[in-house]
Amino acid sequence: MELNSYLEQQKALIDKSLDNILNQTDTVPSPIHEAMRYSVFAGGKRLRPILFIAACDAVGGNSEEILPVACALELIHTYSLIHDDLPAMDDDNLRRGKPTNHIVFGEAVAILAGDGLLTYAFEIMFKLGLKTKKPEKLFQAGLEIARGAGTQGMIGGQVIDILSENQKIDEKTLLYIHNHKTGSLITGAIKAGAILGEGSKKQIECLTRYGDNIGLAFQITDDLLDVQGDESKIGKPVGSDDKNQKATFPNIYGIESSKKMAREAIQNAEESLEMFGEEADPLRLLARYLLIRES
Repeated sequence: MELNSYLEQQKALIDKSLDNILNQTDTVPSPIHEAMRYSVFAGGKRLRPILFIAACDAVGGNSEEILPVACALELIHTYSLIHDDLPAMDDDNLRRGKPTNHIVFGEAVAILAGDGLLTYAFEIMFKLGLKTKKPEKLFQAGLEIARGAGTQGMIGGQVIDILSENQKIDEKTLLYIHNHKTGSLITGAIKAGAILGEGSKKQIECLTRYGDNIGLAFQITDDLLDVQGDESKIGKPVGSDDKNQKATFPNIYGIESSKKMAREAIQNAEESLEMFGEEADPLRLLARYLLIRES
């Protein structure tokens, strides 16, 4: 399997579905729908929905039937980026090389666009739940996604991240921030995919460990890109973490130690897939991709 082809194929599938879902730009009030669509289609790798699909396929599920949930995950992720870019948070003017939502639509509409995407994500999942023959699986998956995005997950990590600005923090706090702010929604996406694919208890446990490790690796490489990345490829100014005086892996561990930690996390992720055959190859390739990604 060639990773780039796989990523392009899955992204095209997700983008087509997102295009159908976010087609109400003429619906009153049109500015909010335009703002929601703007950020969803302002770029992005669709990593979380792709991981969700790959986890479902790894356990022998039919990911085509649950594509709306993959789209819901992207809406949740995008809402978090809109809010993260706001002046009260990271105060960023660029996201993926384009003006951030509040720069284009104003702060008030940007906040509401984020709220709209989050709310719409769960509307999409509930609609699917009314149609599916096994709604209990969808409810379980939805619960994992909600936990991953909530105060014990992504939001919790963001809160501690904000409270830690201009503070000297220890390694435990740094790991808490990144395991929650970034890792929780990634793990939630993978676990949800495995649940909807009707994976066994052991399969779900292994994929959860995989998710925990690639979530950590993703954040470490994200921190490294903020220090060493190419601004034209990452789509925002390098050094933004230092500007906002945020705690990062390079700041606490140094660049070389951070790279070593990322490699170890990827190795642990791959080891968690030992019980799977070639059906989990996309997950293996996605893990290795994190070590070489440039954006």
